[in-house]
Order: sequence, then C-alpha cells, then structure tokens
Amino acid sequence: MSANLSTVATHAGVSVATVSRVLNNRAGVSEATRAAVLASIDVLGYQRPPQLIARRAGQVGLIVPELDDPVVPLFAQMIESCLAQSGFIPVLCSRTPGGATEQEYIEMLRGQGVAGIISVAGAHGDSTADLAHYHQLTESGLPLVLINGYTAEIDAAFISTDDGLAMDQAVRHLADLGHTKIGLAVGPDRFVASQRKASGFIRALTRYLGSKPETHTAMGFSSVEGGTASARRLLAEGCTAIVCGSDLIALGAIRAARRENLSVPGDISIIGYDDSRLMAFTDPALTTIRQPVLAMSAAAVEALINEITGQSRLRDELLFAPELVLRESTGSVAAGERRR
Repeated sequence: MSANLSTVATHAGVSVATVSRVLNNRAGVSEATRAAVLASIDVLGYQRPPQLIARRAGQVGLIVPELDDPVVPLFAQMIESCLAQSGFIPVLCSRTPGGATEQEYIEMLRGQGVAGIISVAGAHGDSTADLAHYHQLTESGLPLVLINGYTAEIDAAFISTDDGLAMDQAVRHLADLGHTKIGLAVGPDRFVASQRKASGFIRALTRYLGSKPETHTAMGFSSVEGGTASARRLLAEGCTAIVCGSDLIALGAIRAARRENLSVPGDISIIGYDDSRLMAFTDPALTTIRQPVLAMSAAAVEALINEITGQSRLRDELLFAPELVLRESTGSVAAGERRR
C-alpha cells in the first residue's frame, strides 16, 4: 500500500513536507533524514515508490514452474547460462504446491531490487488467471520477459514455441504413415498452450485428412497420470495414433496402451512434446516435438538485457519453430487397423 505521509512523518520525527521530498526523490534533505524516512516506510509496511528501489544491476529474477516436468530444469539451466554469460546473476524461484506464488515471488524480487524478471509458463499462460501483478510490474518500469503463454493484455516481451506448427508436423508425420484416426491428449483447456495445440491440431487434420476429419481430443492433467487417463479415452474411441501435449503425457499414454495389451508402435503410435532429457532412452524411444529451448532462452535473455540497458523494448511475441524428432514410438497404421 502507498505510504501515508502523516503517519510516516510522525514515526520518523520529521515534517510531512520532508516526507514528501523524500518520496519524490527531491534535493534538500540530508542523507541521515532520508534514511530515517525510508526506514520508517519499511517498518510501517508501506511500499516504497519505484524510483526509490535501488536495482541490483547484476541480478535477474527467474520464476519457473515446479521442477517435476523435465523440460523446466532445462529452461532454467539454459536461461541461467545465458544470463551468466552476459554478466548477470540469476535468482531462481521455483513455484511448488503450497509454496510461494508467482505474485509473491515477484513482490520479493522487486523488494530485492533485481534488474529484471523472466517468467516461464506462469499465470500469463492461464487464460483464467488474474494478471494484476503483471500490470503492477510493468507499470513500475521493471523489465519483464514471459516464456510460453501469450496474452495481449500484458505490456511485455513474449517468447513462445509455435504450437500450431508443432501440431502440423506431428499430424503430417502420422498421416504419411497411414493414420486417419488421430487423437490429441493435452493439458487443461484454460491454458494458452493447450488452446493453441488444439486449434493447430484441428487445422492440421483438415489439411492432411480432408475437410471433415474425425476429431478426437482429450484434455486432462499435464502429468503421467493425466496422460494415462486421456489415452484410455482416445483408445476407446478407436484412435491408432495419439499426439501428446508433453513428454510426461506421452509416457502416460504408453502406460495406458500397455495396460490394454497394445504395443507401441505396433498397435498405437504416440508422439510427445518437449524432447526433454532421457526421452531417447525410454522403451520405446519416444518420437517427440523438440522445443528449441536454447534459442528461446537466449532470445529471452537478449530481450531482457536490451530493455535493462535501454537499447530496445520488445512488445510482441517471438514464435520459435519446433522440430519433429523421429524415434521408435511411431509406425505404420497397418498393424493397428488389423487389430481393431
């Protein structure tokens, strides 16, 4: 909350006019008096004006989701590396259930006077989330870059993977293998990434399978368990291939197939998303969509540093092309169709 001039003046033992001069960063106040007024503001629990928060030029806040999803540590590592190479110290903040929220982390980082903040898959990617903390942050002038999850409501730089292109690559590959009953398993509908994958999936089906293709979509939790549940629904609908919104969902889909005594890829083809570490070593090795994590991380850091140094301000979304990585979890539709 904003400081009450009279309350601060009484606490600091100075006049209201002196408090006003300090808050507006004007001359004519001794350093000792200025320090006393600022101390009173802090003790009373008031928020210092943005111009009075000394930014630590060497520190950048990095807020990420919980580290259970294998692609999240990869983003954190790449961003930290890019920041370090540019002379900045990353302050890593990981959101966990029951722990500090993104909003709370932002408030703490602002209090520490960081030079800027990068947030990966935060509330900006949730179409139902309250975005007030982002608005407060951008209004303060603190540089902000958001990764994976675009909304025009926030005045910030956005870095995203092109989910539509990813779906086009996946569906084209499966259509080339003869699949016509292709399902999509993604996270909850409220997330921007799920919405984009779903719309891109339908466009790709229309492009490669005709104007009125069968549509099979299951939205659930972005986890192994969620993938298992979604895949069971899609298998019951007769799908011979499933495109998944993450590698974790894909692993759950493989588990569901095996519980139905189906082989991968003999009876069902499965494609993941992210190409997180170890996916080349699963059984079978997972065909997946690779997010260009290094390129995205470098672009995010460059955009942030450009704004910190006053060189330029990116106020748009940069879309990065993903890559289809072919491995062993996709194959011809022939065996699956015979089985069904």
